[in-house]
Amino acid sequence: MTQLEAARAGNITKEMEEVAHSEGKTPEDIMRHLAAGRLVIPNNINRKARLVGIGEGLRTKVNASIGTSPDIINVDDEIDKALAAEEAGADVLMELSTGGDLDAIRKKVLSASNLSIGSVPLYQAFKEAIDRYKDPNKLTDDLLFDVIERQLADGISFMAVHCSINRLTIERLHRQGYRHGGLVSRGGAYMVGWMEANGRENPLYEHFDRVVELMKKYDAVLSLGNGLRAGAIHDSLDRAQVQELLISCELAEIGQDMGCQMMCEGPGHLPLEDIEANVKLQKRMSNGAPFYVLGPLTTDVAAGYDHISAAIGAAEAARYGADLICYVTPAEHLALPNKEDVIEGVRAARVATHAGDLVKLKNTGRDLAMAHARRDLDWDAQFKNSLFPERAEEIRASRSPEKPETCTMCGSFCSLDNVNDYFKESLKAGKKEKGVCL
Repeated sequence: MTQLEAARAGNITKEMEEVAHSEGKTPEDIMRHLAAGRLVIPNNINRKARLVGIGEGLRTKVNASIGTSPDIINVDDEIDKALAAEEAGADVLMELSTGGDLDAIRKKVLSASNLSIGSVPLYQAFKEAIDRYKDPNKLTDDLLFDVIERQLADGISFMAVHCSINRLTIERLHRQGYRHGGLVSRGGAYMVGWMEANGRENPLYEHFDRVVELMKKYDAVLSLGNGLRAGAIHDSLDRAQVQELLISCELAEIGQDMGCQMMCEGPGHLPLEDIEANVKLQKRMSNGAPFYVLGPLTTDVAAGYDHISAAIGAAEAARYGADLICYVTPAEHLALPNKEDVIEGVRAARVATHAGDLVKLKNTGRDLAMAHARRDLDWDAQFKNSLFPERAEEIRASRSPEKPETCTMCGSFCSLDNVNDYFKESLKAGKKEKGVCL
């Protein structure tokens, strides 16, 4: 029985209890949202991991992606990146290797990390087709589904599977004159090429029930991959992208009716004015299924700082209801990320999701505590309430002030230090009258 089937039967599982405890919710809350298809728990019966809930009423989660490339194959580096992502605060991890022995790499990452781990099986399927037949377009249905089950058997908890690309979405691409930024999804581009070369429907769409049954077998989450996501802001919300999103939302409902936990994935590159519409469109068409968003990157010209561009978009996406954000690193569009890139990417995404959740969930207590700590020049409390206390302490220690209650930004010109004494009585009166100082 899957988590979704258990929830719909009114049964609270140990996985639901674990998520409820970590989120400060009741198990009944988690069960109710799961049963409605608005929350998922990435899981796999073959592997114990630190579980998180993704969806309605929960804080927005952060995914970190790692993996080799055909140019750089160093498994130890990928393990280091996985552990660094976890330490930096990633909630889930995706292992997206495309170079080397993919089965061996995946197993090593699964063994090293405590996080629930996802994958994109099309990468390995097309790589094996190239290795066997010297041509990705000779990929067979049997090989494709074998790879999916192989990865699930190893313990993958959620999969981005490109089920929503079909002949209709490709027709939209042709009719609109292709795209300004081309196709940027690796799995999506390979599948589109395969369909065009073979004149066939996408097997993942044609045999969607087979995909669902495999996911259910391992109680994993099926994340409907966004193969036609916009890779440039001028392609945002074009007909092909919206067509794929429509199909994803339909498939999410079908998968849920079959008892499978489902997520939808979203773009990509979006200008700020399109983010609200994209999130609300997905939520409306899918009846609130969890939404997994890459970025979104809000400009195309921030190479080297795309993690900042993406953090801006992620804050907006989280604000309007996105449930899982895939981080972007400073190396985006430029190179395979290194360990430092991974850490910066995770931290930027965590700042973004926290900012979005302040609006979405109204959880402002930590920020209020920080405001009071700063007002009172209470440095221990400031560090305690920081998202990254060690980094905050490191910066302060590297530039120690002459006057310990201040910092070297202002020193003796510290505004708070110079004026707080005048408001001590007002502060006491405010606490007495309102219960908290405004």
